[in-house]
Amino acid sequence: MSSTRRALATVAAAALVLATGWSATAQENTPPPDRGIYQVTGADDAQARTEVARTGVDVLGVRDGTMEVVASPAQARTLRDAGYAPRLTGDFDAALAAQSNGPAAADDFPAGDEGYHTYDEMVAEVRAAAGDHADITSVSSIGSSFEGRDLPLVKISDNVGVDEDEPEVVFTCNMHAREHLTLEMCLRIVNRFTDGYGTDETVTGFVDGREIWVVPSLNPDGAEFDISGGEYQGWRKNRQPNSDGSVGTDINRNFSYKWGCCGGASDSPSAETYRGPSAGSAPEVASAQEWVSSRVIDGEQQITAHIDFHSFSELVLWPFGHTYDTVTEGMTQEEYDRFSSVGTEMADANGYTPDQASGLYITDGDINDWMWGEHKILSFCFEMYPSGGGLDGFYPPDEDIVEQTTRNDSAVDVLLTHAG
Repeated sequence: MSSTRRALATVAAAALVLATGWSATAQENTPPPDRGIYQVTGADDAQARTEVARTGVDVLGVRDGTMEVVASPAQARTLRDAGYAPRLTGDFDAALAAQSNGPAAADDFPAGDEGYHTYDEMVAEVRAAAGDHADITSVSSIGSSFEGRDLPLVKISDNVGVDEDEPEVVFTCNMHAREHLTLEMCLRIVNRFTDGYGTDETVTGFVDGREIWVVPSLNPDGAEFDISGGEYQGWRKNRQPNSDGSVGTDINRNFSYKWGCCGGASDSPSAETYRGPSAGSAPEVASAQEWVSSRVIDGEQQITAHIDFHSFSELVLWPFGHTYDTVTEGMTQEEYDRFSSVGTEMADANGYTPDQASGLYITDGDINDWMWGEHKILSFCFEMYPSGGGLDGFYPPDEDIVEQTTRNDSAVDVLLTHAG
């Protein structure tokens, strides 16, 4: 979306907020929307933010002790009962409509944002990369989504058809449906390490000395639904039906390690952080876990490092998310110090803020805790651009793609260096 179009959308969203009258006086007389945007103050530490997140609200962002969340009327009441004072600032669905400005082709991004890749476009691009660089690139699949879409797996290595005795590094993207910038990040990695081979000394060295794996989308069903009808839906979860008639599991709360252990996910199927009925119940998660586990050869995990890309907030996060403790079951002081050191080095490279994942709020059943807890893979979460912005943060204009994906080139190189 052009800057002019995005500015108009922002103005339109503001106008909708004003037009619907979410003033303190009006709120007393007007029923709140089904999905209201609220500002929650007083969440000054991780414990308070965890308490807010545990209500099942959809956390849009955190800044200076204020959380911006999407909440149902019942969730807003729960927050008030807990002593918070959520302030209604808008209607989430009205804001989404304003964000999706102008007509769009079916099964494509809203008008002006066509620079983002749909699922079919992503598949075509990785296949083209493999065709153009067949000596170093292959495309396979780790499995299928709930709706039957392949989950493409790209391998980049100097002897791509051989399982070499080299450190393996994995990059995963688009686990949460609306975080489309992350898919572009994985495509950047694919294109950089294929197009640059033989001409870029750094790229060539890593391709020769590592086996690089890329999963561009772990949630294609959700991502396609999020742009259905040419309008953004604000969708986060996968598209797996639940027993109560709601749809979707938060696949980054469905991994097996410490699943449901610590109040870092919801047991309510309608919640945005619903953990699923059982660990690994989401087919996307089952496929990811099975593939990663298959890289254990002769008792040794071949994958040594991993980044899972999300958006937004500009953070580099590391395990554990399920506990505030730094040294705990599964994490020695030496191991934690290594996470902190590598994470800080990557943050220095891309300008993000480094922290343990639970410094934001408690999560459990996430991919990073599973990667480390089950396989001792040095696993990080990158929360990409922007640093804030509420709903807008999930849908940056497509003109930002190149700048914000290349911004992570050096940070990716840091991880590849430490993977050895």
